[in-house]
Parts: sequence; structure tokens; C-alpha cells
Amino acid sequence: MSEIEIEDKVSILLVDDQPQRLISYRAILADLDLDLVCARSGREALELLMDREFAVVLLDVSMPDMDGFEAAKLIHEHPRFEKTPIIFVTGVHLDDLDRLKGYSLGAVDYVSVPIVPEILRSKVSVLVELYCKRKALQRANDELARANARLSEANIALQEEKTRELEVFNRSLQRANIELEAANRSLQSEIAERTRAEQALKQADRHKDEFLAMLAHELRNPLAPIHSAVELIRMRPLDDPQLNWARDVIARQLTSLTRLVDDLLDVSRITRGKINLTRQVVELEGLISRAVETVHPLFDEHNHQLTLELPEPGVKVFGDPTRLTQAIANVLGNAAKYTDKGGQISLVAAIGETDVLIRVRDNGIGIRPDMLPHVFELFTQLDRTDGRTQGGLGIGLALVQRLVQMHGGEVSATSDGPGKGSEFVIRLPLLHEDLESDSVKTKPTSGPAPSGSDVASVVAPLVSAGAARMARRILIADDNNDALESLATLLQLSGHEVFTATNGGTALQSAERHQPEVALLDIGMPMLDGYEVAKRIRSQPWGQRITLVALTGWGQDSDRRRSREAGFDSHLVKPLDLETLTDLLARLPSTSGSAHGGLSAVNEA
Repeated sequence: MSEIEIEDKVSILLVDDQPQRLISYRAILADLDLDLVCARSGREALELLMDREFAVVLLDVSMPDMDGFEAAKLIHEHPRFEKTPIIFVTGVHLDDLDRLKGYSLGAVDYVSVPIVPEILRSKVSVLVELYCKRKALQRANDELARANARLSEANIALQEEKTRELEVFNRSLQRANIELEAANRSLQSEIAERTRAEQALKQADRHKDEFLAMLAHELRNPLAPIHSAVELIRMRPLDDPQLNWARDVIARQLTSLTRLVDDLLDVSRITRGKINLTRQVVELEGLISRAVETVHPLFDEHNHQLTLELPEPGVKVFGDPTRLTQAIANVLGNAAKYTDKGGQISLVAAIGETDVLIRVRDNGIGIRPDMLPHVFELFTQLDRTDGRTQGGLGIGLALVQRLVQMHGGEVSATSDGPGKGSEFVIRLPLLHEDLESDSVKTKPTSGPAPSGSDVASVVAPLVSAGAARMARRILIADDNNDALESLATLLQLSGHEVFTATNGGTALQSAERHQPEVALLDIGMPMLDGYEVAKRIRSQPWGQRITLVALTGWGQDSDRRRSREAGFDSHLVKPLDLETLTDLLARLPSTSGSAHGGLSAVNEA
């Protein structure tokens, strides 16, 4: 506040049609000891201005009936308020013409939403300081006029003395003006520095997203042949129990690593709000079954017992089945991770009047009271009773909250404290309001979480990669030889005729020579990348009949869109899920070329 004291508090007029913003302005400016007056519209602001004087007007640009620009024009057209400084508040990006319009109407500055408290306080403080000095100068001038009148009446000889006093005061005023100019230059420098810092943060955020996408791609490339190799081992009998155990360990850890890669990308999507939903009518029982299927390896590894209580079939919600499955699976996985081996975990789904409640309860390590408000924040990890933190990135529950909220629901966590377990409740809107709420059936598991053939009682069984299928002519193109050979071998063992190529040019030649029914094309190949190969195949009459499948480590929405534009029918992300590919091949229509089969393969390098 100014060192020049004034009789009353300085009044600031806050104009915004949104009450919550007015509250935030008052909170930000509370420490300045100002008289903060609020108005909900331009008209109300004009009425207040007619009754009193304000040092600064903080004016929202976007308001109904009368926007900020119109209000500013009316304010400065009045002789009393033509010098009243106005700071515009805007929640949208303004171009130079908009800013020039504001300055022409008397604006002295802009602040953008979300407001940085320090910047707003700094701008208001400078203008209040200027107002205080202007008022002090006005009072000094008034006093000077009165003194001159008294001096004229008293004695002409005192004029020189009063003149000297005026000169001293002018020098003081000049110093004050110099200080004010220095403060303004400092403020402009601070604004410029903050702008540079914001740009640097945005660039760093873009680099982070690019790095995460590149990291996910580079991790998925080696995961693909490992996944195929595990599937190959599963298709061959192993007499040694230790080899079977080692194979299952690799499979479980491969699943965990793949999920970790996906979590890396979800971090970026959460922070940028880029998670997109593909909504459809979906049955609750199917969502829970798929979620349980996802976490079975983790439950089996920890020897947990899982109990399910599900409503009768027919309960439906409207949402993205993949994302809802992911949310439920993340809560189950969280319960498994924070429960010691041999723990008890239950999932109870109940129907309310308008909502479906999914309760996941465990007898694990519990949550401290001070940690409960933070469990849904990014990168939060709970401390175990032995002092260690559980592994992982700490984004699973944050993703759950975001996904559930995007579906119009909510998620909450409760715990009686350390060592007393936890309960997470997901609430989702019902699609139909006339469903029975008390029709519940119990499906307990007997012993550890089901695995292998035992899962059939809880979730739909997987389609075996070696199941009887119609043989297809398939071209695989990938510059990673391990990924190429392992996938080719898997498909050969499933009865398909396979052709391979290690670069884009060879892939295009092989497609023209053999005209396969399906072409699995890696995107990042030398000579010609997968996009260009797909475009050239589609440009040929014979290429219209081929089903093109992009096989890549890139899995973001922009990558899938680019695949569609290049002519691909499907976009599969590495490591390839053999069940997904098997189903894709099974859905293809029968053709005369499908009679070719056997275990032969042609390797075109």
C-alpha cells in the first residue's frame, strides 16, 4: 500500500457475472486491505460508479447483456470516470485487434483466466499506488490553492516562501513520478519474464508428451517378439514344471510391463485432457468380467481370494467399455497390490434408484487418515507397514477418478486406518431406472483368484490361438527380425500360409506377387514406411481386396487417424494380442484364396 495515507480505504470495483470468480478476486486481493465492491453486470457497475469513486475497475470481458468492452466505453464516456483505470479479465485468447480495441476504450492492462494471484495483486497494487499519489497530489494542490488565498490576504512577502515550498513539493513529485516509472518498468519486465516462463513450460510439456510417446513405442517394439515367443512356448508341451513356471512368470511380468507402458501414455492424456470416450450401451456384468480377467494374473501371483456379488443379468450403463473396464480393473489391481499374500478381496455391485455402486473391499494395509484426501492424486503411493512404498507410477487411481467422472459418476475411498483394509466405491449412472435393486447373486471363488480353466466360472474363456480356424494367406512386414519370425511362426502353427518381408519395398513386391488376404504391416520400416506401403497397395486394383492391418508401437489417436487415412482397415498396438488377431482373422469373409494352408512360410528379406 502507498506510504501516502488516505482517510478511507481505497475502493476497487470487481465486475463479473460469475459469482465464483468474484469470490476468487476477493480472496486474491484480500491482503491489500482494500474496499472490494462487487457487481454482477455492466449495468450494476455503472450504477455503483455514479454513487462513489473507485481507484481501479476489474472488468470481465465476456458478460451477458453488456460485455466488458461496452461497459468500458460507457464508463470512460462519463467525464468523472474518463481517467479511471480498467483491467480487463478474459478467459479466452485475444488477438491484437481485440487488445487494441480494449486499449482504445481505456484499458490499462489485461489478465487471463486462470488468474495468477501474484500478477493480479501486483497490477492492482501499482494502480492503487498511483491512485493514492494522485489523490495526495490533488489534496496538496487544493491545500496550495487555499494557502495562496491566505497568503494573498495576509502578506505579499510570504509569496516567495510559498513558492519555495511549491518547488520543494514539485521536486518530491518528480521523484515520485520517477519511482512510479521504475515500478512500471519492473512490472513490464516481470510480465515479460512470466510470459517467457509460460512458453518454456508449454514447450517442456510438448517435449514430455513426445518423449512419452517415443518411449512407449520403443518399449513396445521389444515387447512384441517376447509376447509372441511366450505364446509359442504355450503352444508346445513342457515336461519340466520349472520351465512351465518360468513361462508363466515371463507372461505375468510381460503383462505388467505392457500395462506400465500404457500408463505412461495415460499420464500425458490425463494432464492434457485428451482421453476420448467411445460410448455405447454395455452390460455391467460384462464390464466386471473383463476387469476380473485383466487382473487374474496379479491375483494368482499373490494367492488372493476374490468374491464377486453381481446383480442379475441385464443391468446396463452407457459408456466406453474399454475405459470402464480399465477403471474397475485398476481398483481391483490396487486392492491386490496393497494386500499381503493370501488376502481377501470382494467386489459387490448393487443397484440404487439411479446409480450402480461397485464396492471393492480388501483386508490389506489400509490408508492413513492424512492420505485419504490424496489417494486420487497423480503419483501418490501409499506407504506399507514395513516402510516400503508399493511399485508403479502412482497414476492408477487418478486415472480411475478421471474416467469415472467423464462417465458422469464418482469414486470415493474409505479406510479405518493402517492394517484395517480399504474400500473403494465407484458410482455410475444407470441406463434404465426400472431395474430391480435387490436382485443380487453371489459368486465366491474357492481359494486363490481363478486362473487357467477356473476362470470360466467368472469370465468368458479366451479363444485359443491354436483353435480351428480357416487358413489365410498372410503377409507380415517388420524390420525387427525377432518380432517378424516369432509372429510368423505363431501364425504358421495356427495353419496359415505366411509370407514375410523385412522392409517396405520388399513388402510391396510380395503383396503384388502373392496378393495375400491379410497384410500385417509395421509402420516404422526402412525404404518405405507402413503408411506408404498401404497407400501404394490401395492404389492397385488387386490391393482393394486385401485387409490391411497396421502393426506398430504407436497407439495414440493421431496415429490411428493417420492409419485410416493411409488405407488401413485396423490398427493393432504392439505387443500384439494374439486373441485380437485371431478374432480379426476369423471375422474375415470366406474367399477362394483361403483354401491355402499349412505350415509353410516364404521369407522375403
